[in-house]
Amino acid sequence: MPKEFYTEKDIEDLFQRGTRSLRLTENVVLTELAYEKANRLGLQLISDRAENPPAAPVRPYLSEVQTAHAKPAVTPASPANVPSPQPVPANPAEIEKRIRSAVIVRLGDQVDGKLLDTIISRVVKGVGLK
Repeated sequence: MPKEFYTEKDIEDLFQRGTRSLRLTENVVLTELAYEKANRLGLQLISDRAENPPAAPVRPYLSEVQTAHAKPAVTPASPANVPSPQPVPANPAEIEKRIRSAVIVRLGDQVDGKLLDTIISRVVKGVGLK
């Protein structure tokens, strides 16, 4: 099935025609500006996926954790399907261990261990956990 792309102008047109919600599926793609426009207009974005704006990086090793001060931008279709948030370990070494395990599960022995450790260490330091 082809994907439907929505721009900022498309969102504005939908809102002016009286549409107050938009269901986001695998085949519906919003540009970053469309996402921001929907939030400004109060257009409800309904999704059963994780709440990630289009430009948000996907970090499966951290995405389980949600901060208490974050304002949800996308309303999940079914709260029963949303996993309960897991606390982030305070120990950066534990976070690095979780990330390494997740990468090894995904890539197996395709990646050099020393290189992987260097990358993980830089990323953890770069996001301010270390």
